[in-house]
Amino acid sequence: MKKKKNKVKEYLPLYLMMLPGSLYLLINNYLPMTGIILAFKKLNFSKGILASPWAGLDNFKFLFSSKDAWIITRNTLLYNIAFILVNMVVGIAIAILICEVKNTKMKKIYQSAILLPFLMSMVILSYIVYALLSAENGLVNNTILPLLHIDPIQWYQKPKYWPAILIIANCWKGVGYGCLIYIASLIGIDPTYYEAARLDGATKWQEITKITLPCLVPTIITLLLLSIGRIFYSDFGLFYQVPMNSGVLFPTTNVIDTYVYRALIEQGNISMSSAAGVYQSLVGFVIVMLSNWIVRRVDKDRALF
Repeated sequence: MKKKKNKVKEYLPLYLMMLPGSLYLLINNYLPMTGIILAFKKLNFSKGILASPWAGLDNFKFLFSSKDAWIITRNTLLYNIAFILVNMVVGIAIAILICEVKNTKMKKIYQSAILLPFLMSMVILSYIVYALLSAENGLVNNTILPLLHIDPIQWYQKPKYWPAILIIANCWKGVGYGCLIYIASLIGIDPTYYEAARLDGATKWQEITKITLPCLVPTIITLLLLSIGRIFYSDFGLFYQVPMNSGVLFPTTNVIDTYVYRALIEQGNISMSSAAGVYQSLVGFVIVMLSNWIVRRVDKDRALF
């Protein structure tokens, strides 16, 4: 008992520092989880949440019996996989290029420039995309396509183009954040590795593939796990604001987050939107635990060898 009391006294300042964050986590993340009950009820506002009749799994049955469940699940999963892969590859490539710049001032300018889009709101991005793709006044239809002798395209009426548009827009806006993390990791690599490689006659490409990329593996795995943790969550602004909420584009732009919003706001179906949110959280949790298990197994296998 004395040892435990001494430990408590020893770490008391740390516990006090942790207290505000723990309270915030409890109030903001855990207490609202009681709202999960809405997914299993047929909400009656006059009776309240607790007194409303139970619906069992009817809300989930309605969700999965419609074609929307497959569309929003497919779109959410495939978009996030594409975002993770594209942003990772582009982020690493840009980080390596910036680290190769010898001029310190130019390096700082490049770092600031790559981060600037990340600081923009999604509303601003939506208007930038609209300025490029507007059917009447867009830069692409009025300048680029005529040079290529291609007829103007009604971008906001053609769903097939939007997977590529959203991937490019997300990469342009979000790649800067991961890029700075990769730059920080690159700076921490021991320069003697590169000096030894040059003495052995290694080319720049060999330095990147044999030294840089292996040293970035821990950072890549960390960012990958963080991204996988939200693989069933989408950037609401990206999928709602950028396509301008065009109904024609729903087959390729509707994801779980926008579906929940439309079910709640446009249809007023709180129970259905809660069921979709619970489904999203459960699948996301399973994927996080599975990916974490896979990474641990891989680390154990690497340790054995």
